[in-house]
Parts: sequence; structure tokens; C-alpha cells
Amino acid sequence: MSGSAPAEVRLSAPEVRERVRALPDPELPVIGLGDLGVVGAVAPGADGVLEVEITPTYLGCPALPEITAAVREVLIACGHPEGRVRQVLAPPWTTDRITREGRRKLAAHGIAPPASPAPDGAVPVELAGVPCPRCGSRATRPHSPFGPSRCQSVLWCTACREPFPHMTAL
Repeated sequence: MSGSAPAEVRLSAPEVRERVRALPDPELPVIGLGDLGVVGAVAPGADGVLEVEITPTYLGCPALPEITAAVREVLIACGHPEGRVRQVLAPPWTTDRITREGRRKLAAHGIAPPASPAPDGAVPVELAGVPCPRCGSRATRPHSPFGPSRCQSVLWCTACREPFPHMTAL
């Protein structure tokens, strides 16, 4: 048997995409980047090098360097050390990109998700308060426009008297 190194295994673009989608968001580790809706196309570029497109939740997102580094690690582990991470800013990320499963995970961890978009694209109007993720009451009110991350505010539930983060709709 010769002492040569084994051939490098290169995973396909769909396999790389699933691994990138599973990466936890640095600011909201209860949800993966895929369920958050920041992962776009994962495909070879014009030069054949695999590219992963990510759309930040907002310009100036402080987690972007950490997300980019984590995606690069996935590319290397999947046999694409030359792979690239591209930031895509148009169209911009909006909260309607959060999957149903992502909204469920946010609520299960005490973060009120933004209202789900209507199937016809209409903007939902909430006449009652945002449901409290702890007790379900809609007797909630704003507490602070600043939350645990820049994309969250804090609401107060007058029923259970607990504050809770709310992912601000964009």
C-alpha cells in the first residue's frame, strides 16, 4: 500500500446547502440560518467555484463576520476550500423569509415571531397585541424598542407580567 493521501471528498452543492442551512444563527442560536431565511443559492459561480449566497437580516448586522466564517468552515469541511461566501443585499431580507418551522422554534424559546405573511402577499395588521410566547395572552404592550439583538424589541405581557423579546417585522 502506498503512502499517498486519500482522494479529497467534495460534497455536492445541495449537500453543502443543507449543512449551511443547519448552522445556528449567532444571535438567535435556537434557529438555523436556513429557517431564518438568510441562505440563498448554493451553486458554482461562472468560474466553477462553489458560492454560497447569504442575505443579512439588516445592513450592519454584527453577526455577519461570524456567519461568514462559519459558512467558510462548512465549505472547507465539505471539500471546497476555494469556495466563496457572497453577501446578497437585493432583494433585502424581510421577516417573511422565516420558515414556519423557524417561527415555531422562536416561539418555543420565548421569542415572539413576527406575524406570518398572508398567502396573497398582503401585509397583516394586528389589531390586538402580539401573543405572549409564555401564556398566549394578547394583552401585551411595548416595553422597550431595544432587545437582546438589534432585530428585536421587548414587549410586556400584562397577563403573566413577564417581558419577552419580539422579533421586529421588517
